[in-house]
Amino acid sequence: MAKFLAELLGCTLPNKGASPMFESKSHSRVGLKSSTKQITSIFSTLASDKSLSDCKKEQQWKPSVYSSLAPVCFANPLIEKPVSKESMPQTPPFSAMFDSSGYNRNLYQSAEDSCGGLYYHDNNLLSGSLEALIQHLVPNVDYYPDRTYIFTFLLSSRLFMHPYELMAKVCHLCVEHQRLSDPDGDKNQMRKIAPKILQLLTEWTETFPYDFRDERMMRNLKDLAHRIASGEEQTYRKNVQQMMQCLIRKLAALSQYEEVLAKISSTSTDRLTVLKTKPQSIQRDIITVCSDPYTLAQQLTHIELERLNYIGPEEFVQAFVQKDPLDNDKSCYSDRKKTRNLEAYVEWFNRLSYLVATEICMPVKKKHRARMIEYFIDVARECFNIGNFNSLMAIISGMNMSPVSRLKKTWAKVKTAKFDILEHQMDPSSNFYNYRTALRGAAQRSLTAHSSREKIVIPFFSLLIKDIYFLNEGCANRLPNGHVNFEKFWELAKQVSEFMTWKQVECPFERDRKILQYLLTVPIFSEDALYLASYESEGPENHIEKDRWKSLRSSLLGRV
Repeated sequence: MAKFLAELLGCTLPNKGASPMFESKSHSRVGLKSSTKQITSIFSTLASDKSLSDCKKEQQWKPSVYSSLAPVCFANPLIEKPVSKESMPQTPPFSAMFDSSGYNRNLYQSAEDSCGGLYYHDNNLLSGSLEALIQHLVPNVDYYPDRTYIFTFLLSSRLFMHPYELMAKVCHLCVEHQRLSDPDGDKNQMRKIAPKILQLLTEWTETFPYDFRDERMMRNLKDLAHRIASGEEQTYRKNVQQMMQCLIRKLAALSQYEEVLAKISSTSTDRLTVLKTKPQSIQRDIITVCSDPYTLAQQLTHIELERLNYIGPEEFVQAFVQKDPLDNDKSCYSDRKKTRNLEAYVEWFNRLSYLVATEICMPVKKKHRARMIEYFIDVARECFNIGNFNSLMAIISGMNMSPVSRLKKTWAKVKTAKFDILEHQMDPSSNFYNYRTALRGAAQRSLTAHSSREKIVIPFFSLLIKDIYFLNEGCANRLPNGHVNFEKFWELAKQVSEFMTWKQVECPFERDRKILQYLLTVPIFSEDALYLASYESEGPENHIEKDRWKSLRSSLLGRV
């Protein structure tokens, strides 16, 4: 994980001559050339700096790119305010969670600056002791925490303690406060508190299901759920059963997804090796599989949304987790089964970059290489129009790798005006200002969408991770008095919640399994093989390139 973060956080968009941003070992990472022309965004209207969280849609579960999976339950409809003594609180969509300043300003109505270990300013929770924050999470007869707080605390608490430790504390407080273990307890109170406890558990299992891969978490969940279901109300038993079934389906879907990824990884081979051993086995190129660049952009969007969907919100925090200075124990995640969905998504970006470079370097004839470059320019432009910025950046990165950019005779035959526009849109200068403007445009379009296609927003993922990383690094987790810096975690949760909304969009395009299979499994060149293919297409231009060409021919082909 440390190596992965070091490579990821050191990246910038590579210039022509650089390898993809996550795997470059021999080339410096520098920015793309900047266009001197003023380019109008492909999106017709761009949003202002308003929050993206006002109108987002309810969560949805979609079938896998690879296979059909059982549908998974998501949250119930929402009532706006958290607590009515008689009604069961409902789960809101992520849109209701944060306003433009990072959190719901109407959550807390206490007029006092401090209350029970929690510190407020202008009715906003800014900090508190860890124990007080845990107490604030647990419902009672007269109180149910707002979902904004539930999501923020469940997301950030793992920086201080294991999720199973938090679950154990929640279970203890529920039992202690409401005497659920006492058969002589007030049944009227039981009827009021049980649905609230069940709703809190449902929130947790729906939003952070991967926490429950830990057997200790599942044990505590089953214990508390059993206490709720053992009452007289038949509805509780039914709701508990539904919650457990939904959780089990999600975990089963994750396991199946991981198995597919492992299978794809185990069968991947270097294209040069395949060419040497079975030269007839890969004579197809991407254009013969999919001649329409717009269709390819749509199939790339299928893969992107599939990979995004399996990334849990906690993975952003777990990637940066460090030892809590007030905890003598080791890091919170050293002994638990982690998911690798975030890393798998980055690996997909690298694969797509290398696939683009491979497809361009493979053709023997110059006109075929030029046609391939123009084909990928059209794919990238359609990715931009769709709102698929991650595939767009991967394609640009592949086209800017040295083995591709050095093909000057090939590029001379390419009409590059459209490519210059795309490079300008993804220019890293001014902290990716052009891209961030386009992203706001796509996000605004998603909020006012009239079709499922217009809802798609797939961010440039490494930049999203960097933003979250620097937010985490730039602010302390604890204040000098030992309180948890909750103001920081409001902002962290706001950024992650935007991602949660984007990843739940269902891809509207029809699947083409043949194209998907090709994109996910076709062998690709290694960096050295790309250089060799490039030199074979257009010979070395200087002594350094000649020496490298000879070395590569000797090591890869066994020739002198």
